[in-house]
Amino acid sequence: MTADETIRHATYFLEELRKFEALARRDDDSRYSVVGLRAQVLDFLRVAAGPKSAFAEQVEELPPNSDWYQATQLAAIMQSFVGHMERGLGGAVSLERKAQLDVVSDLLGQAHQLLDDKTAHPAAPAVLIGATLEEFLRGWVESANLSLGNRKPSLQNYTTVLAEAGLITKQDVKDLTAWAGLRNHAAHGEWAEVQDPSRVRLMLEGINLFMRKYGPQGA
Repeated sequence: MTADETIRHATYFLEELRKFEALARRDDDSRYSVVGLRAQVLDFLRVAAGPKSAFAEQVEELPPNSDWYQATQLAAIMQSFVGHMERGLGGAVSLERKAQLDVVSDLLGQAHQLLDDKTAHPAAPAVLIGATLEEFLRGWVESANLSLGNRKPSLQNYTTVLAEAGLITKQDVKDLTAWAGLRNHAAHGEWAEVQDPSRVRLMLEGINLFMRKYGPQGA
């Protein structure tokens, strides 16, 4: 999401929370809707601000109740997040990281062209896509000031470090592991595993979605 899109979504949640707060103050039966909205707000902040951000952690730490005060607290957190974004504090990207992301975008474009080239074996874009994903993860690990320790730089090890830091989900780990496996088949000349271009295309689409999902953090 862009900064403007993030602010728009956050403002929507803020307005909904204020509506629920007003309703819950007047009608006890309406207050239980706040529980579902709290889950939506938490999921949004985990993506928009990061699972380890102060905003997401504040929501997680709220007591599990459904009264109007819960809506008041959630609205205060969301108001703070909107202000944070409007001041340009949520989307700052270093020049070095921006250059890395530009390279990633260019490489994925090249991979897409290779997939459309009927004379090119699907292994070629698979290797390129895998290398691009690894570059994205490497930049993310560095920008988050994480360390590989004694582990060698690799797609799998970057995945492990990000998972240990709580920056990606278990499903993300499964997806990244599958993509790494397909890249390795192509890199090691195991042609039978990468002869289907539709499989490589799904890999490309999945990685594109992954990068868009974690743009704010990965950037």
